Amino acid sequence: MRYVIRAKGHLDLFWQEWFEPLSITHENNGITRLAGPIPDQAALYGVLLRMCDLGLTLLSLEASTPQEPSEG
Repeated sequence: MRYVIRAKGHLDLFWQEWFEPLSITHENNGITRLAGPIPDQAALYGVLLRMCDLGLTLLSLEASTPQEPSEG
């Protein structure tokens, strides 16, 4: 599954390695977006616990199934 997680505030890019394979992006409105593949719910809970450890406020969590490349 691919996830997009938004948190309040800008998370320092120092934490990129801790959240791999998610990418950290700062949005203009003072929100941090973590996006990328997470293999299962246990790994998702691990990410959420890391966010909690850093005192981040969860704003949204979206999940989607990666689309298969179309043959053409």
